[in-house]
Amino acid sequence: MESVTEFTPWTSLGGGVLIGISAILLMAFHGRIAGMTGIMTGLIPPFVSDWGWRAAFLLGAIIAPMVFIQLGGTVPFAVPVSSFALMVGGFIVGVGVFFGSGCTSGHGVCGMARFSPRSIAATIVFMITCFITVYFVRHVMGL
Repeated sequence: MESVTEFTPWTSLGGGVLIGISAILLMAFHGRIAGMTGIMTGLIPPFVSDWGWRAAFLLGAIIAPMVFIQLGGTVPFAVPVSSFALMVGGFIVGVGVFFGSGCTSGHGVCGMARFSPRSIAATIVFMITCFITVYFVRHVMGL
C-alpha cells in the first residue's frame, strides 16, 4: 500500500497560524499552556474548577474542521493500519505523554515557544521516535 502525502502549504500555514493564535490567547487570558492532554484531563471526572474554558477549547478543536468543510474545504482522512494497531499506538502515546510530562502540543507548540529546555528535549525525543517508528512500520514491517 503506497502512502501519498499531499503538499498543502496554504492550508498548513493557516492551520499553524490558528494553532499559534489559540495558544497565545489561552496563555494571555487564562495563563495556561495549550497542551491537549492537560486540557482533556480536566474534562474527565473528577472535574476541575476551570472546566469551562477546557470544554470550549476542545469544542473549538472539534467544530473548526466542520466549519472548514462547510466552507468548501476538504479534510482527507485515511487510516492505513488496523484498529488494533491504532489502539496499540494510542496506548504507547499515552505512556509517552505520562512519562514525558506532556504531549506534543504542550511541549512542541507552547514549550518550545517559551524556549523551555525540557520541552525542546521532549520534542527532539518525540521527533526521533516518530522517524524511527515510521521507518520500522513502513520499511521493516511493510505495513
